[in-house]
Amino acid sequence: MTADGAADWPVDLRGVTESVVATLGPNDLWNLAALGLHAPTADGADAGRSDGAEGLPGAVRARTWGRTRTRRNFEARGEGVVQFVTDPRDFVDAAATVREEPDPVLDSADAWARVAVERVRSGSEGDTEWVDWHLRPTEAAVEHTGVRTINRGFGAVVEATVAASRLDVPGYESSALVDRLACLESVVDRCGGAPEREAFERLSKVTGWRDRR
Repeated sequence: MTADGAADWPVDLRGVTESVVATLGPNDLWNLAALGLHAPTADGADAGRSDGAEGLPGAVRARTWGRTRTRRNFEARGEGVVQFVTDPRDFVDAAATVREEPDPVLDSADAWARVAVERVRSGSEGDTEWVDWHLRPTEAAVEHTGVRTINRGFGAVVEATVAASRLDVPGYESSALVDRLACLESVVDRCGGAPEREAFERLSKVTGWRDRR
């Protein structure tokens, strides 16, 4: 707990940390989405930016693209629940599908933080509007502790969700993205376990990227 009564993040953040955020929708279900957390650097800026961002100094930043459910719920509720999951299938569901749950924290979450969000900046890239948010934890908990190994397959699944999200987005070459996805699929096949392969298969079915070859 910090001096102003806010909670600390339950994990150390550096660079851009991938997470799953749950936001409460108008149907009283929690919508799950992937959310990159940009950690502040020593000079007060944040990862992924050279000029920092307006708002809370040294705050963790996240960006939403388009008029998503996450943005809508951030605007309506002013908060969300950020969690750090270990199951690649949960990450793919959050990144590439519409998944709603009655409770905000998934069983695969090692840790979570309820965050207050503040809109600090907006703009557009091509035809897509983006909004930057500062996130301040108000409550946090660690659910599971233990030794976590590095799995290249899991990393490839995360990278694949990024590539898949850019298909048909102006400014990105679809053929290059399909080649990237094919490369990442081979990494998952070689280096991932059953959960990673299942997660990649879910992503492939949802996006239909293989049909573009």
